[in-house]
Amino acid sequence: MEVLKINIPAKAHLCQQLQDYPRINDPAPLGSYPADDVIFLLKDIGPLIQEQGNEERERAMQSGRHYSEMLPIEYKPNQEYIDLFHQALKETSYRLALATAIVAETILNKRGRNVVLVSLARAGTPVGVLIKRYIKHFYGINAPHYSISIIRDKGIDKNALLYILQRHMNYELQFIDGWTGKGTITRELLYSIAGFAREFGLAENTICQDIAVLADPGCCANIFGTRDDFLIPSACLNATISGLVSRTIYRDDLVGPADFHGVKFYRELAGEDLSNYFVDSITGHFNTARIQAQHLLTKQPAIGVDQRPAWRGRKETKKIMAAFGIKNINLVKPGVGETTRVLLRRVPWKILVKDMASPNIKHVLILAQARGVQVIEYPDMSYSCYGLIQPMGDN
Repeated sequence: MEVLKINIPAKAHLCQQLQDYPRINDPAPLGSYPADDVIFLLKDIGPLIQEQGNEERERAMQSGRHYSEMLPIEYKPNQEYIDLFHQALKETSYRLALATAIVAETILNKRGRNVVLVSLARAGTPVGVLIKRYIKHFYGINAPHYSISIIRDKGIDKNALLYILQRHMNYELQFIDGWTGKGTITRELLYSIAGFAREFGLAENTICQDIAVLADPGCCANIFGTRDDFLIPSACLNATISGLVSRTIYRDDLVGPADFHGVKFYRELAGEDLSNYFVDSITGHFNTARIQAQHLLTKQPAIGVDQRPAWRGRKETKKIMAAFGIKNINLVKPGVGETTRVLLRRVPWKILVKDMASPNIKHVLILAQARGVQVIEYPDMSYSCYGLIQPMGDN
């Protein structure tokens, strides 16, 4: 993957092209973060869509319906699971602060002061908030930060991207997500940006396509804080860790041509919201983490940067597919974050774990036991765990 940076002729062409395009309207306020932390370029369609159970959704998806057309029922964690989240946050908060510092310092070094942070909803949103707070606290840069939708096979929200470019033409964009698995969203981002450039008649390298993540066990991100596959506690919860918004929705009957992609805003969960608590718990370690990050970056300037990722996650996933006779790559989810999602909002078949005693998978074992899912110790893999989704029908 080549790192693409805006050049002056391309930037001038971008300004000229987009000046004449109809201006996208401002979004309605959304989410539970302070407005200065992030602006959600999303449309609240909560009253218009009914949540569905995991098995009903799974059958529909494996029969051909797209996942972005449905919403899962929000998982309500029991007290044991909530306690585990708090314990995990306590254990990993400094590690996450260090990863944030490495990513933030690298972004500033690559992009300069005129940078717009573009988080990919929803796992990228808490990470984007952390990076924005770090940059503002240590460098006095109040970088614009937006959360936008990108959907596998449907691409990035073009209206949201156009909105950002129309308002920040002299800035460089930096896309942000939480972690990587097979690299599906990274690939989708590359295709989407290339398609957007073609549609608007822009030069191929007008918009930077880098993606930054805290954890890149899949080896498919250009900027990363670590490549360890460990528990990022925000993977444990859903809306209550991501500003009280659902995963994003795209349906023609709910999202019009001039709309942003849709979400459900869970206002009723405000009393259970941990979004700002999560961020505050990590920012408290920023001072110490910054010292260590700058020391590491001084010794190894290329730490946290990969010009040509190896896409290890995708290659290993294909081996797992062959070993377990799985035909559809979308039914195999590598890494702690993706395995957690399988257990929370899919119909899990089996869970593979590299080491049953690993502290990174405590919550995975609790969820698997609660749902009656078989857990298999499978040492021959680089990830901490894999979530295998139950095949249905021809899958």
